[in-house]
Amino acid sequence: MCRSPELALCLCRAARGVLCGRAPLGTGRLVTAAGSCPTRVRCVGQMGTFAAICHQAVFYQLVETSLWAPARAVVSQNLASRFRGGPVARGLRSRKDMEAPTARTHRHARIAQATELLGLILTGRLPADRQMDAYFRGRRQMGSRDRAFAAETVYGCLRRARTLEQIVGPAPLGPLAPRPAPLPTPSPTPSPAPPPAAALVAAWLLAFGGWTAGDLAEAGFPGDADALEARARAFDPSSLPFAVRADLPDWLAERLVAQWGEAEALALAEALNRPATLDIRVNALKTTRAELARRLRADGVEMEPTPLSPAGLRRAERAPLFASASFKDGLFEVQDEGSQLVSLLVEPRPHDRVADFCAGAGGKTLHLGSLMGNTGVLYAVDVSPRRLAEIRPRLRRSGLQTVRAFPIEHEGDRRLKRLQGKLDRVLVDAPCSGTGTLRRNPDIKWRPVDLPGLQEEQQRILQSAARLVKPGGRLVYATCSLLREENEAVVDAFLSEAAGAGFRRVHAGEILRSAGIVASDLVTSRGDLCLLPHRHGTDGFFAVALDRG
Repeated sequence: MCRSPELALCLCRAARGVLCGRAPLGTGRLVTAAGSCPTRVRCVGQMGTFAAICHQAVFYQLVETSLWAPARAVVSQNLASRFRGGPVARGLRSRKDMEAPTARTHRHARIAQATELLGLILTGRLPADRQMDAYFRGRRQMGSRDRAFAAETVYGCLRRARTLEQIVGPAPLGPLAPRPAPLPTPSPTPSPAPPPAAALVAAWLLAFGGWTAGDLAEAGFPGDADALEARARAFDPSSLPFAVRADLPDWLAERLVAQWGEAEALALAEALNRPATLDIRVNALKTTRAELARRLRADGVEMEPTPLSPAGLRRAERAPLFASASFKDGLFEVQDEGSQLVSLLVEPRPHDRVADFCAGAGGKTLHLGSLMGNTGVLYAVDVSPRRLAEIRPRLRRSGLQTVRAFPIEHEGDRRLKRLQGKLDRVLVDAPCSGTGTLRRNPDIKWRPVDLPGLQEEQQRILQSAARLVKPGGRLVYATCSLLREENEAVVDAFLSEAAGAGFRRVHAGEILRSAGIVASDLVTSRGDLCLLPHRHGTDGFFAVALDRG
């Protein structure tokens, strides 16, 4: 029996031979054939071919007896879109459960898609953004609005998982370990409790998406929509533990309260649970901020200057920027304003030799190259060849010609030895828990974190990077973590050991002031850069500039 759009297409492909005359007609035969089909079909073209050759009445029997409502909606939506106005489409519109694309059938499909995607993320190992990209690539039939609905709903569920757990109520398994959806039971037997992924989606739509129980019931929600709506309307978080009110795992909530106090930690958590703004950085090698804003405005995209970074533009909502001529011409890169400020702490000069020690996909590398005016030499190194490969097309767009990118096996790789004591600037954007990026990556707060292991790795990387800095040079240590264990504690330990001898802190406020940025609340009492979403509207970042005597 089919419980998803993919299995719906599988069933139709399996039944295709039956309906072509290669097997006797009959619903029982069709379902049997589908159950033995070894292939899951993801191509809507198979669905269309099947519809064109099947007998309409038998098709109704097949679909209506075999598919759960959201999957049935996907099938009818795909068919009607391919055969609009033809006999099949007219037949679909004549049946209550098989209408042409309407708000009702779209809701069927959208809930099914969001539920399936959330389940894949919660049970899989891929980060949410990569899983989402893979999901959308495999479903070309989804329109831009369908993808936007799925993304917004899934990210909303990940941000508010603990609140939604409370609304849904006790379940055999938590939302982070969803069980498979139960087989649908025929009426009048009551529907079983929905799987956690479906329940989370429904609860989010009720509590944050403006939906009603009637909307859910019409969209084929398999649970008690009225009861769930009542729980959502009556939900009062005031008496719940702090971690639940903040929608954070216990371990993270405890650390944030210890660092900031409960009131500020709650304000920080609320900011982390809101979607991030869309920030971009102007490529100063090709244009100015004013000129880029003018070009984007002409394309229908309004953006405002970022309040802190002199190279940034911002808008609250997402926009199709990657399809713009400005992006293809290399006039900008998407980069959080906080990340832009970290690059400014490096203060690279023209003709310097600089290394981005944990370059990743090269966001800060590109900014450093722009600050250097496309002069000098800029090394981009990382232990992930896959991520480092992403810098190649970005370099071509940017026009940078000074970057030398190469992967390393570890922080002590022999290829780094030839650079020891020769570099003017080294940036260490260290691997970390990523707790400062929860606005963009809410799934990571529900994944296991080995803080002691991260601290050891951060220490090793910092010590190795320090050996590359020549006398008079600068080492910048940065993370997108909110935790002292990964920030001040790592730097203090480094400075207390032999590897840190000769390095001294440089006040981040003085460096930023020289770049025209004056904001006293950006730095700690020790002069370290500390950016927080609820204070500065950026992702959470920590950075320390260390000059070598």
